[in-house]
Amino acid sequence: MKLLVAVKRVVDPNLRISIRPDGSGVETAGLKTVVNPFDEVAIEQAVRLKEAGIASEVVLVSIGPAAAKDTLRAGLALGADRGVLVQSDGAEVECLAVAKLLAAVARRENAAMVLLGKQSVDNDAAQCGPMLAGLLEWPQASLAARLRVEGEKLMATCDTEDGTDELELGLPCIVTAELRLVEPRYATLPNVMAARRKPIETVAASSLVDAAALAPRLRTLKVEAVDTRRHVEMLRDAGELAERLQELMA
Repeated sequence: MKLLVAVKRVVDPNLRISIRPDGSGVETAGLKTVVNPFDEVAIEQAVRLKEAGIASEVVLVSIGPAAAKDTLRAGLALGADRGVLVQSDGAEVECLAVAKLLAAVARRENAAMVLLGKQSVDNDAAQCGPMLAGLLEWPQASLAARLRVEGEKLMATCDTEDGTDELELGLPCIVTAELRLVEPRYATLPNVMAARRKPIETVAASSLVDAAALAPRLRTLKVEAVDTRRHVEMLRDAGELAERLQELMA
């Protein structure tokens, strides 16, 4: 069984970011980038399945500029076998285009399962997993908190707004990882050194999908910083609270 894990290069969430003066987006120049934390969980789960003898190979795929090879190397140091960089040096690739590229790679690799984080910490869209499942017409386990493979079936416990769902999926399938699925390991120095020798294939995005699929569909009007200061207002009773809420929603 071959497992494909999608990893995204994101700005280190521990860093303070700022909005560009023109409001066009977040200033990322010169900031440290890391593997998306949710994708680290997906990598760990895939590696554990390989260590248990269930999977034969763990392949990482990342979409972005040549610098995303560093992201793949970081993932390879966690135990994956090889990487695929879908190089796109133009504008940021939107979620639907990412899903189309991942679908093309999944078919090309003949993957039995695609794992990815439930969302990325930069835009928190949580769209790529469901879009990918729709494009491939594969069953999906979203917000997976526990996984167990039994033959050709995947048993998954998935978080919901009011509890959990117990799912049984046939392979191939899509899994989006919740943080509590597994605890990612730390990359040891020997594994970091070994990751430098693991192969990374570079594929042009335009060779997997047509140009129209990569064309931007969305336009950012303005990005503003959120006021994180807490405002507390004391009210006399529930009636005044209702009036205040109506004013805020007007």
